[in-house]
Amino acid sequence: MDRIADRLPPEIARQLHPDRLANEDAYWTARDGLLGQYRGRWVGFAGGRVVASGPSPVEVLHAAEATGLHPFVICVGREDEPARIRRATFPYDTAYPGEALPVMPVEFRAAAGVPGTVLDRVIPDTGADSTVLPWADCQALGLTPARGVGCPSRTRPGRPAVRPSG
Repeated sequence: MDRIADRLPPEIARQLHPDRLANEDAYWTARDGLLGQYRGRWVGFAGGRVVASGPSPVEVLHAAEATGLHPFVICVGREDEPARIRRATFPYDTAYPGEALPVMPVEFRAAAGVPGTVLDRVIPDTGADSTVLPWADCQALGLTPARGVGCPSRTRPGRPAVRPSG
C-alpha cells in the first residue's frame, strides 16, 4: 500500500519527521500481524511495535506522542476510511484575566428535542467538575439553587450544586 504521507501536499510532507515516515513504513510491514488483535482499534506504532492502542483516536494520539518516538497513528483494518475532523472557529475573549478564552453561543435545553435558551457568550469548559453561572443566566435558564444538579459524590446533601455568582 502507498504511504499515507505520500498523499500529502509536498509542502506538508516535507515537514514530517523522518522517524514518523519510518514508523509508517514499519507499520505497513507489520500490519497483517496486527489485524487479529487490533482490527478496528486505533494504534500508535513506533519502533516496530504498538506503543498505544484504544477506541479513541485522540487518546491514542496523545499517548503515542508522549513516547517521543514520532509514532504513526492509524485505525487498523480501516486505513482507507477517512477520519472525520470537524473544524470550528469562534472568537476569543481577550479581556479575560490571564489568557484569552474561547467564547461561543450555546443553547441550554431542559430535554432533547425541545427549544432552549441561547446564551451568546459562553466560555466552554468540558472538563469542569462543576460550573458557576451568573445569577442572571441561572434565571434565564430557569435554574434555582433548589434545582441544582451535581455529581452525587461531590455534592453534599442539602447543598445545591448551582449557586448564584453575582
